[in-house]
Amino acid sequence: MIATTSTIDDLIRNKNPFAGHIVVRPQQIWGKSYPDVPLINAHASDAVFNAVEQIRQGKRETVGITITAEKGLGKSHIISRIRHRLQAENTALFIYMGKYDNLNQIKSQFLQTVASSLRAYGSQELMQWQEIAAALINEAKKCKYTPQQYINGYPNLLKNSPRIIDDLTEVVLKIKPEITNPYIIRAILWTLSNPHAQYATYWLSGLEITQIQADSLGLPNSKNDDKEAEALSNVRQILDITSNYKVPVICFDELDIADISDTGFTAPQIVANLVKDLYNSLKRGVLLLSMYPETWNEQIRTLPQADAVIDRLASEKSDRQPIALNYLNSDNVVALVQAWLKDFYQDNQENPPYPLYPFDENKLKELGKGRPTLRSVLKWCAENFVSPLNQDDITLPPPVKMPSQQLHPVKAYFDNELANTEASIASLMEDEKTIGDALQLVFRSLIGETLEGVEIEAIERIPNQEHIDFKIVGNNKKVKIGVDVLQQTGGGSVTTALSKLIDYKKFHLTRGCLVRSKKINRGAALAQQHLQKLLQKLGGEWVLLQPLDIKPILAIYSVWDNRNSYELTEEQVFDFIQQNQIAINNPLIREILSDPSGQEPDNLTDDDLPMRIPQSVSIADNIVLTL
Repeated sequence: MIATTSTIDDLIRNKNPFAGHIVVRPQQIWGKSYPDVPLINAHASDAVFNAVEQIRQGKRETVGITITAEKGLGKSHIISRIRHRLQAENTALFIYMGKYDNLNQIKSQFLQTVASSLRAYGSQELMQWQEIAAALINEAKKCKYTPQQYINGYPNLLKNSPRIIDDLTEVVLKIKPEITNPYIIRAILWTLSNPHAQYATYWLSGLEITQIQADSLGLPNSKNDDKEAEALSNVRQILDITSNYKVPVICFDELDIADISDTGFTAPQIVANLVKDLYNSLKRGVLLLSMYPETWNEQIRTLPQADAVIDRLASEKSDRQPIALNYLNSDNVVALVQAWLKDFYQDNQENPPYPLYPFDENKLKELGKGRPTLRSVLKWCAENFVSPLNQDDITLPPPVKMPSQQLHPVKAYFDNELANTEASIASLMEDEKTIGDALQLVFRSLIGETLEGVEIEAIERIPNQEHIDFKIVGNNKKVKIGVDVLQQTGGGSVTTALSKLIDYKKFHLTRGCLVRSKKINRGAALAQQHLQKLLQKLGGEWVLLQPLDIKPILAIYSVWDNRNSYELTEEQVFDFIQQNQIAINNPLIREILSDPSGQEPDNLTDDDLPMRIPQSVSIADNIVLTL
């Protein structure tokens, strides 16, 4: 039944499916994606699918593919398409890297990316780590249990055979003699135990776990001073293990950034050299990069030994050239808009008078004649999504502003990012770097304001150290608060971070502020000494990090971080922060500035609680392994 146009027009006035959704974010790559038209730039995604199939058939071992396109042409849409089809077909493991926070430690960051990506659900609605663990046991024991059967049966196995992980590790190592670090196998096997999986994957990412966790899992924290070499060795072994069962597709996105490493190389150049190393060492896999054409021409082609790098980054094509995306044509524009509207009306249980309602097909085709980008089409739709009563006002570009009340240009993007933040807050709470950067941004918006008795004059980075995120300078430079977001659990990492925060003389501080949601292990004696010195002797503060307080700050930071893609200015973002009092009324911001209490906060989470094994399990879920 077709709904009345008045009902649909009410819907159109209140909801705009295009507003705030013109840029694909990692959440759309891993979760529910935006509507896709597979025929648009199918040559690019098909190249990846064909490469995966050739590797599965043994015709190729490793394939490098680089996609180039101008801003807004749809590079990330293609990557989202690839991820979701591979997930549906269960033919590959997908690994995605889109942030490059520390170019000087790119291998460690890549290891963390691999571990994080494999935590994402595969086709069986389980972590990809768990799929790998089940495959390892099945191969070693010649079994055919599913990952879910192992997960259901692990409680009984661990209860009845306390050495089961030791025994399984030994059995698996017999069929994987090339694995030089047996603890990698042990950690992967632990992922099948729900109470232990989080800590095992944290360890697999190269991060330190607490001593209680390490003892429980039998996984030693690394003592290797060369973290980069160790990270590369471990990531190679992990990828070799995974490639025995599924083809790893490793994607490097969002490479067009201006950051430069201490060695003078840009982010695309650093990643290109990493990809070259991976290409040379992997048993099999697809290495996918996306970038602007000028990035390829000005940064990749100018590398030392550029030919060797290019041979690996574009090995899919005989001419060793990237795959270029095409601009949209009239048919593409119509198909794209129709796909978005189909989802929109289905989600709202409405049946429109015609599929493109409220748009006019001829106007969409006319838009396509200008060879638009995908982003510009979605932006045009967002600005012209009005009922047919207003269609006569629409002209082709520049877009007409919506006749309804004018919203702040940041509003739709903020709402979208806030929803994304809500969906991924558990993982974001562990992302110290992003939280620190987000806090620094909103404090910058407060420069010139007086809050909690502090007139904020400047927000400064402290060079040549990695722990104190930033410094708040105020009251004629009499107040200098060093802020450190610290979510790691390992005693060594916590001790090192606190040792920096209490060094007021070296870092020119009058107060140290620890931002953290977790308790600090009472058994970490030196860390406790530093903490008590901070709180009791130096007048420092421990501020509780809570999801409710940090969500809007993370959301507006995501908008700011993507402001170029959203075609916003920094001034617009700051104006939105001020108008909506995102910073000035946030309890976390006020607590950082307020007079210290000298006490540990209440409601801290306890990461050192024993990892309890469920004792009840259905008989139907029991598994039998003869060791």
